[in-house]
Amino acid sequence: MIKRRQLLTGGALGAAGLAAGCECGVPAGLDNIAGAVRPRELKMVTTWPKDFPGLGTMAERTAQFISDLSGGVLTVKLFAAGELVSAFESFDAVSDGAADIYHGAEYYWVGKSPAFAFFTAVPFGMTAVEIMAWTEFGGGQALWDELSAKFNIKPFAAGNTGHQLAGWYKKEINSLEDLRGLKIRMPGLGGEVLRRIGASAVALAGGEIYQALQSGAIDGTEWVGPWNDLAFGFYNEAKYYYWPGFHEPGAQLGVGVNLDVWNSLNTTEQAIIKAACQWANNLSIAEYTANNADYLDLLIEEHGVELRRLPDDVIAAAAKAAKEVLEETAAADELTGRIFESFRASLAQSQAWGRISDEAFMAARRETFSL
Repeated sequence: MIKRRQLLTGGALGAAGLAAGCECGVPAGLDNIAGAVRPRELKMVTTWPKDFPGLGTMAERTAQFISDLSGGVLTVKLFAAGELVSAFESFDAVSDGAADIYHGAEYYWVGKSPAFAFFTAVPFGMTAVEIMAWTEFGGGQALWDELSAKFNIKPFAAGNTGHQLAGWYKKEINSLEDLRGLKIRMPGLGGEVLRRIGASAVALAGGEIYQALQSGAIDGTEWVGPWNDLAFGFYNEAKYYYWPGFHEPGAQLGVGVNLDVWNSLNTTEQAIIKAACQWANNLSIAEYTANNADYLDLLIEEHGVELRRLPDDVIAAAAKAAKEVLEETAAADELTGRIFESFRASLAQSQAWGRISDEAFMAARRETFSL
């Protein structure tokens, strides 16, 4: 009997040996043949706190899937934010070769290029399934590859939080005027929208948010949604939880592989990493949908959180500012412009289909399953 490990590492030559009736196992030197999975340990850095539910476990799951799919031949040593480099240093660590892979949110890299925001989320942009459609079938991946290659990185989607809520505030927001002057943690282009409508946006890594909220360094924060937000205990410092989130309607998370490392992998090894990322991406959407529903109930019923809707004038002002921000971002350079046009064209198609599919169905469903 040929062991599973031998089948994984044997490649075409192993199959040829079987056909000839050979029982000699894996021939010497097979690890150098294209298609064989070769023993290797990769270092992954992340932008997430250690063992953090959803975000942190997404990275852990991606690493585990790489190992599982390779039969344990490829292994990934994972470093949470701060263990090898800080959260916001992950991109440079992989770009420079100090680490092999990162798992994070692409909009953290807007200082490198504003175009990175489109591959996580932009205000009033794509939902989870829409950004998946663009990335996988609408030309998004090729543009992402082109952008990241400038920094010696090969990117993949490897997670999605789904819709994110507008966040936690220490005081009620009853009008746009109440928002003016507040210091709010919100990264990416969503933060720029807040600045345009009178707030002060602050970019903080996840592990720094609670202390900033507790000390009064910020007046409010968005993070993800009920599941992740409860884990950080924001309800202890801010009573009011606002919806809907306009800033991240379907936040896609990314893996970046050092391009030199990627090019050193053979086609089988590359396929394993790609499949592991896709597996993690798909599973995360189901996980977030299930857990956010459960944890929202916990926040309200056990912790006395007050769920509030953002005032209409806040949403209207944010929508107007978002259009300006996106158009200005698109004008930053030629590649960012092409990415924006591709994003916009794909979203237009998704919206046209969505009006007669998901939107129409959800409106009709309320008649049967009303809340």
